[in-house]
Amino acid sequence: MVLVPETIQRHGREKGGETAYWTPGGVWTFAQLEERARRVARGFASLGIGPGDRVACLTKHTAECVALVLGANKIGAVCMPVNWRLAPPEIEYIVNNGRAKFMLCDRLFVSALEKVTAESVKTTVITEEFSQWFEKHEPIEKEHKAKPEETALQLYSSGTTGLPKGVELTHGNLAAGMMQAVPAAIGYHGAPDVMLNALPTYHIAGVGVALLTACKGGASVLYPDFDPAQVIKSIAEHRITHSFLVPAMIQFMLQVPGADKADYSSLKGISYGASPISEKVLVDAMRTFKCRFMQVYGLTETTGAITALSPEDHDPAGPKQSLLRSAGKPIDGVELRVVDPASGADCKEGQVGEVWIRTAQNMKGYWANPNATTQAFVERWFRSGDAGFLKDGYLFLHDRIKDMIVSGGENIYPAEVENALMQHPAVADGAVIGVPDEQWGEAVKACVVLKKDAKATQKDIIDFMRGRIAHFKCPKSVDFVEAIPRNPTGKILKRILREPYWKGKERRVN
Repeated sequence: MVLVPETIQRHGREKGGETAYWTPGGVWTFAQLEERARRVARGFASLGIGPGDRVACLTKHTAECVALVLGANKIGAVCMPVNWRLAPPEIEYIVNNGRAKFMLCDRLFVSALEKVTAESVKTTVITEEFSQWFEKHEPIEKEHKAKPEETALQLYSSGTTGLPKGVELTHGNLAAGMMQAVPAAIGYHGAPDVMLNALPTYHIAGVGVALLTACKGGASVLYPDFDPAQVIKSIAEHRITHSFLVPAMIQFMLQVPGADKADYSSLKGISYGASPISEKVLVDAMRTFKCRFMQVYGLTETTGAITALSPEDHDPAGPKQSLLRSAGKPIDGVELRVVDPASGADCKEGQVGEVWIRTAQNMKGYWANPNATTQAFVERWFRSGDAGFLKDGYLFLHDRIKDMIVSGGENIYPAEVENALMQHPAVADGAVIGVPDEQWGEAVKACVVLKKDAKATQKDIIDFMRGRIAHFKCPKSVDFVEAIPRNPTGKILKRILREPYWKGKERRVN
């Protein structure tokens, strides 16, 4: 099996002068990427960092993060990007959990890092001074020969329902996903294709897609922040052919004045995932961007995408319209089961249960957490925690099992209700949660952000939805809010929405 470090090393020799990454700070050629990684490796070795050690980064800069990943791999160490949106105590937990010996930190986050106590970190380098640091070191000559089963990257789960867990992804995981199955699924084949990547470095899609394009010998345009107007402008300027976007990003781009008149002639395909998308946003995006759309579903624990809904199945006005609510079919090398979480038996077609996954992309386990690792696997099947069903080979997702609403004995999945909610012409954004109800146990509540200058009452919203979905699934109440809390990848933070209603009460669905 050819691994990521070997592949990028070969591109450094054979495609040295070609662009690997364009960033606002300058171009990184394949030769520069490889040389900088080798210098980083020497720098780590000079600090006594070696096989199995962790190095951390708190950065928005994806090219620098990739250099850290590759540099660490060259000495058998492991890079663990840290979510820069976390509060200092949360950052402290992750850094100490991983026992990181090195930290790369953007100047923007120094004040937060100063509040962190991490005795394991011996050296901190400011990202804006990173080049001066690694240029002091000669490129390493003798590199660690990685094995497929060794950990290559450690990413932390979002921690929305508890403490974050370190997801150990191996060299074999990355090779199976980012070098083979995922690029084939999204149609990215390397040069002359150009990927636009404005996703965070600590997310599998951010760092993973950056590694994917480099492995395929193609270019990425990398932005440290997502600016919808800038992204639209960049598509024409850099002749972008591909991008991976979360639905919230697509929604923001559609709201940019003049978005429907911009130049998207270079676009071949947009992949989307990480959170549910409403049919209205998807249809509007297909009409605006005029390119092929692919939905992908995956998790950090599966090294990213494990299913894909092909462009041919995006047919909003035709006989395949119902497939727009599907996450697609398993990509190469992936097997799926839907299991009744209570009995452990396989569900019948169309019956909702927990999605289980078996693939070479499945993580090695959770770092220093054998109990969580054991609970996550049944033999080689990874228990996703996501609720869904299979129909004609397609996977249909509802929600996380924990987000399911149980009302009067009926299981209600918020994503289905949210899809109906988002069709209301006055709704800009929305989320559905379960709140306490003395009679039914839980009742459905909609939290709604109205469009600018739009007006709607609770009755308007409920009546509208009753014409589209079963009455027992419709909200009993509507709260109008200024914003829906989301994590950096666009996933709605249902725990935050539920907290005020469940304070002092025990929720039966955790």
